Amino acid sequence: MTINEIIKLALKEDIPTTDISSEYLFNDEISEGQFIAKEDGVISGIDVCLAVFKKIDESTVFNIIAKNSDEVKKDMVIATVYGKTKSILQAERVGLNFLQRMSGIASMTKKFVNETKGTHTKILDTRKTTPLLRELEKRAVLDGGGINHRMSLSDMVMLKDNHLKASGGIIKAVKKVKKQIDKSIQIEVEVESLEQLKEALLSEADVIMLDNMSLDMMKEAVNINNGMKLLEASGNMVLSRIKEVSSTGVDYISVGALTHSYHSMDISLKF
Repeated sequence: MTINEIIKLALKEDIPTTDISSEYLFNDEISEGQFIAKEDGVISGIDVCLAVFKKIDESTVFNIIAKNSDEVKKDMVIATVYGKTKSILQAERVGLNFLQRMSGIASMTKKFVNETKGTHTKILDTRKTTPLLRELEKRAVLDGGGINHRMSLSDMVMLKDNHLKASGGIIKAVKKVKKQIDKSIQIEVEVESLEQLKEALLSEADVIMLDNMSLDMMKEAVNINNGMKLLEASGNMVLSRIKEVSSTGVDYISVGALTHSYHSMDISLKF
């Protein structure tokens, strides 16, 4: 689903017929407003917010001050809007919903990325996204300095425990899939032990996911791997663990919380 389609559906949800608060109160009155950050954070979705206002009324003037990925401080004005009062009011909630949520994801991602400083480890998102909003939420991860993992099941082969148990093991499963996919498509396999890691290293997998391993196990896995394949740490990756996990030498840390447990950034529109 495209961003334009998402915006159209969101506006239809919010205004199924008529905005009965503003439509009967205002005619062509003009207002000016400021979008204000009520807390420190990272901006994401400001362009989506603009698109919402333009969808309601093309004549509305929307001036972006803080761009996507910009870090802002509390009380900073991040954008201004000028136009018909009723048009601004009709676009306000939907525009803010996108902006607040995307900025919340970007802000959370930035905190995780900051914990990896001094290492080569990158922060990855997952497919644990809000249904139909994956495109927006993964864009927000990028604005926070993270990296997108696969967008969908069609982008990359990911063989997890159930895949492997049902197909006879890592080497067999990887070999079977490898024969049938395009050479440009990567294959990732999930392992839960060092024995499985050693098996995965004998396969044609490109990436190995270390699932719910202790720090000591991850360190040993990095030593055993010795740069042969890319390693991704996964499972219970809360902020307080990231510095230690990244110090083990893994290439990636995947964090589902970025898109399923974020806090929407507090942003308001004031006339």
